[in-house]
Amino acid sequence: MENGWGLPESVIFCKRLKQIGVDLIDCSSGGLSPLQKIPVTPGYQVPFAEEIRKEVGISTGAVGLITEAAQAEEILQKNQADAIFLGRELLRNPYWTLSAAKSLGAEISWPPQYDRAKI
Repeated sequence: MENGWGLPESVIFCKRLKQIGVDLIDCSSGGLSPLQKIPVTPGYQVPFAEEIRKEVGISTGAVGLITEAAQAEEILQKNQADAIFLGRELLRNPYWTLSAAKSLGAEISWPPQYDRAKI
């Protein structure tokens, strides 16, 4: 596609997806082409999730350097997205959800075999 695929095209596409029963959109700009010039900063893809959520009226998942529990919570509290999808952060720290819950003051169940190793 000449000049690439942008947010306006994604909104149109997501409206059609909603019509056929899709109920959640994973919002990522890809980043697979060396021709893309996407500034990579914490939460850099969240605006895509927020815009699609607003324009389409569909649940969205935000991605893009979401690494801190407070950052994830803020995205959800501001209704910028309905879910947080973690990729690289979970590869670096597979126990992220456990430490995030602790930092936010949430009580969650731990696997029994981890009980003696709680943080």
